[in-house]
Amino acid sequence: MKSLCTRLFSIAMILTCFSRTSHAVDLPWITVADDQTGFILELQDKRFSPWGFNYDHDQKGRLIEDYWETEWEKVELDFRSMKKLGANVVRIHLQLGKFMDSATEPNKKGIEQLGKLVNLAEEVGIYLDLTGLGCYHKADVPDWYDKLDEHARWDVQARFWESVATAFEKSPAIFCYDLMNEPVVPGGKRKEGDWLGPAFGGKHFVQVICLDQKDRRRSEIAQQWIKHLVKAIRRKDKRHLITVGLVDWSLDRPGLTSGFVPEAIVADLDFFCVHLYPEAGKLEDNLTTLKSFSVGKPLVIEETFPLKCSMDEFSQFIEQSRKDSAGCIGFYWGQMPDELRKSTTIGDRMTLGWLEFFEQKANAGR
Repeated sequence: MKSLCTRLFSIAMILTCFSRTSHAVDLPWITVADDQTGFILELQDKRFSPWGFNYDHDQKGRLIEDYWETEWEKVELDFRSMKKLGANVVRIHLQLGKFMDSATEPNKKGIEQLGKLVNLAEEVGIYLDLTGLGCYHKADVPDWYDKLDEHARWDVQARFWESVATAFEKSPAIFCYDLMNEPVVPGGKRKEGDWLGPAFGGKHFVQVICLDQKDRRRSEIAQQWIKHLVKAIRRKDKRHLITVGLVDWSLDRPGLTSGFVPEAIVADLDFFCVHLYPEAGKLEDNLTTLKSFSVGKPLVIEETFPLKCSMDEFSQFIEQSRKDSAGCIGFYWGQMPDELRKSTTIGDRMTLGWLEFFEQKANAGR
């Protein structure tokens, strides 16, 4: 334990070389409003509504970790472009394998590069949703990590978050720590080492947190996992908000469910995040699903996109979602509207429609 503390202290000291520049925006801290329906900017007593982007990959499908060392100018350009479009939050996805060299040793270079990104966010005037523990690219998952049992794996995940919290506890540019993207508690028993869900677009977005349910309730496992990681963060950082990115099938309903039942985990999170892509002709169903995640804490739609519906239907969903959600985060993949207008591909036209909608709403004050 002493050696781990020494490494965490060393990581924190490394980041002193990334002191805030004289041009940095003086970002106020974000906290949960007293009425538990949204967020406020501290000292200003002003409401804050997250409106931003998942910066999960670029137009080539690369994760930020694939190019943020060799193409830093691209990262800077993309952040300034997202700010220009009207974003106040950018969600960053971090793979565990890039930040842990072993079960006990954080990767100093990865933390240092993340510190550079945090500094950029402060300079541009944008908040970060730091989502951790990713295993999106299977080739980037360390062999030693997949061989661990449930509790040893949880301990590594806790050390990841402890190292991040140690390094960035003083930065107001961090909106929140998102424990994991779309975690699932599987029912029954899975094969040894089978920690990832099916690939989508070449990436594994869903990850399980245990391989054997045994005689435990799935919601109980989810609750224990969250408590374990939150405790690790709070040892080093008692201020930043903590959440987790939930699939929309996390509700306690017949059929497919993730085990992360909102009512069972509400006590240990500062706010809720749901990933919801509205479907054509199902506006009321989509809004009902959204409302089901509103269980006494602020609710953010952390992932959304007009993937399954028209822009008109998507606009209706976003407008009516305001009754239950405190903010919305879509996607930006490195191309501005002017560039997308030159393309005729279906994907680029969909992205263009989304970005035009996003910018229009941002200019109108949402």
